[in-house]
Amino acid sequence: MAQLVGSLRKELADSLSSCKVLVVGAGGIGCELLKNLVLTGFKNIEVIDLDTIDVSNLNRQFLFQKKHVGLSKAQVAKESALQFCPTANITAYHDSVMNPDYNVEFFKKFVLVMNALDNRAARNHVNRMCLAADIPLIESGTAGYLGQVTVIKKGLTECYECQPKPAQKTFPGCTIRNTPSEPIHCIVWAKYLFNQLFGEEDADQDVSPDMADPEAAWNPKETAAESLASEKDGDIKRVNTKDWARSIRYDPVKLFNKFFKDDVMYLLTMDKLWKKRKAPIPLDWHHLEKTSPQEVSGGGGLKDQQVLGIWGQCQLFRHSVETLYSQLQEKGEGAELVWDKDEPAAMDFVTAAANLRMHIFSMNMKSLFDVKSMAGNIIPAIATTNAIIAGLIVLESLKILSGQIESCRTIFLNKCPNLRKKLLVPCILDSPSTNCYVCVSKPEATVKLNVHKTTILFLQDRLLKERFGMVAPDVQIEDGKGTILISSEEGETEANNNKFLSDFGIRNGSRLQADDFLQDYTLLVNVLHTEELERDVEFEVIGDAPDKAPPPQANQEEVNNIANGNKESSKQSTSAEGWLEDFLIERFILIRGFIPRFVISPGAARRHHDRAACDHPHRWPPGYHGRVCHGLSAHYLCSKMY
Repeated sequence: MAQLVGSLRKELADSLSSCKVLVVGAGGIGCELLKNLVLTGFKNIEVIDLDTIDVSNLNRQFLFQKKHVGLSKAQVAKESALQFCPTANITAYHDSVMNPDYNVEFFKKFVLVMNALDNRAARNHVNRMCLAADIPLIESGTAGYLGQVTVIKKGLTECYECQPKPAQKTFPGCTIRNTPSEPIHCIVWAKYLFNQLFGEEDADQDVSPDMADPEAAWNPKETAAESLASEKDGDIKRVNTKDWARSIRYDPVKLFNKFFKDDVMYLLTMDKLWKKRKAPIPLDWHHLEKTSPQEVSGGGGLKDQQVLGIWGQCQLFRHSVETLYSQLQEKGEGAELVWDKDEPAAMDFVTAAANLRMHIFSMNMKSLFDVKSMAGNIIPAIATTNAIIAGLIVLESLKILSGQIESCRTIFLNKCPNLRKKLLVPCILDSPSTNCYVCVSKPEATVKLNVHKTTILFLQDRLLKERFGMVAPDVQIEDGKGTILISSEEGETEANNNKFLSDFGIRNGSRLQADDFLQDYTLLVNVLHTEELERDVEFEVIGDAPDKAPPPQANQEEVNNIANGNKESSKQSTSAEGWLEDFLIERFILIRGFIPRFVISPGAARRHHDRAACDHPHRWPPGYHGRVCHGLSAHYLCSKMY
């Protein structure tokens, strides 16, 4: 009989106590994970997190207390976890995992890496570092009641970037408050502002500049001092935005200058934020009133599809504030409004506030129609979801350390039980995609853009860093001369930043080689010149549509869906499509009106459409075939079909 140490075989228990693992992220999932690891028997753990503790974290990140507000999450999580197991050896880093100090050699010292992140850029980076170091990665994510865990191993499974992902639905607070880079960031900020002024206030939805932004204040002690400076008698004092707005009787001009001038000027004092970003430009109501005639940009068309000029947005802001204030007065003292995209005044307010912020941060403004389509519900963070996902991460790690990586599964946590009354649905891991531009042997991508309008700085920041996830790219033209466009060494190629690609002889068919030595990653970029991109579309990655379809499967009976981790149970379906297909259609279409990305046979589509007991439109493209989108964070699992 095998000797046991607790509930584990002695060999596995010994492996746990001797192996070294890395936990990336010490937030919602990370806190639960650290606690689970030390209680399971892991002794050598390193944890890294750039963030500091905010008061809004305390309702779900149970390793933190009010006295820790402003301190490093990684350091406090380490100290709290050691109380569960004082003999554990935990090293904490208050830093970004994308810092060049954490290179491939750093990752190679670990047996296993576990992600507990909240943003795609860091997930992409850790994915590449683990591929370069050839070590297993357990990826995870949650969104409300939904969650997902999967295992990534070079050459054996899909990597994090094998399947394209829809736009991210949740964003770090410091991005929303300090450094928005996409229109959706500004729209989320505007919805937060609505609640701060007219609705139910939430500490998670603060819109003022984040003074504890870890990127702006790298010294944890200074950050803690700033955070605790306003603490009195054990209570954290915060400016009540709604009380201030009431005191000025919701004067639109004063509100405007506070949020779009004064707060932006305060952001500019955080000079570290703007060393590698374009700084925001404050707006002043009285200056705009004198210098900006009312105008409409974007041509004709329906009213809600027009894009107002900057003064038009100011007028829309004033009118919506006045209307919403009158609605508050009608409801009586202490009343609150609830944001509704079908309420004209609320939608006008969010559209105007979002567009004004987009203008401040040098983004193209959007029409009311576009803003309305992007303004979805904010997904809450739920402690029990994080706890379940953290437990699943540990279970998958035990399989890896037992040498049974082939037994690992992608596991979905769902809000409602499936037809078999299961909340957890395991699926077999997919093989690497042959079209992946990250984990194939020679990564290559084709990009359609206008070489006469695309600058070198745009190529570096928006295409290579933001879209392709590089950290410090070096780029040269494959022209036989090795012309260098971008150097990761500071100052070497900054003179090229504002030049256009065409200035360097780049034209249709040109090829660029982009190297990121930190990630040990090389990408060949094929340039397709075009002057016919859609409005507000600056480039297009060919073959990058989220619903890109693989060819139909020759034999649907071979679909690798596993029920309860058992191959035999996957054969219990009453049809060739398999029970998992039935479940996913039932879960995401009949209940939520979504189409999941997995192999869907026309027969299954017809079967479920026929028995649908709801009003959701089932717009199935002819012969549609998709596939599971392993977004590794639950909000990536599916997307709406319009």
